[in-house]
Amino acid sequence: MFFRREKPREFSFDDRLETLRQAGMAVGKKGEGKAAVMRKGCAAVLVDRGETVEIERAGVVVGHEIAQLTHGGYQMFFLTPHGVKEPALAEQLRELHEFLEDLREGLGQDSLYNTSLGTTNGKHLYDRVRGRDPQAAH
Repeated sequence: MFFRREKPREFSFDDRLETLRQAGMAVGKKGEGKAAVMRKGCAAVLVDRGETVEIERAGVVVGHEIAQLTHGGYQMFFLTPHGVKEPALAEQLRELHEFLEDLREGLGQDSLYNTSLGTTNGKHLYDRVRGRDPQAAH
């Protein structure tokens, strides 16, 4: 008996975007190798990196921008690239968490333990460390 391993199928960027469409997300191309994905007030910008797809920016839509989740030390905020800051509501955090979980699943990415517990963020703007993050507005 001989056993043959099936060669894993390589998904293209367009295949991944189609998977996201089938998951109920609105997908729009933003040029070569970039796409915007939206669902229920949450959005993300995706970049094709060849073998993988990178989530360049993800958050809640505020105006015409994607506001990223930011921790202010005492409260969570959504901060846009132009400095608009809005407090994060519990419903928004739930929607963002579900959106990111579904987005990772549609892209074929792993869901890590700490991100599956709840919404995490990479920006921290505590009062005691003003000036640490020069591109962020206070």
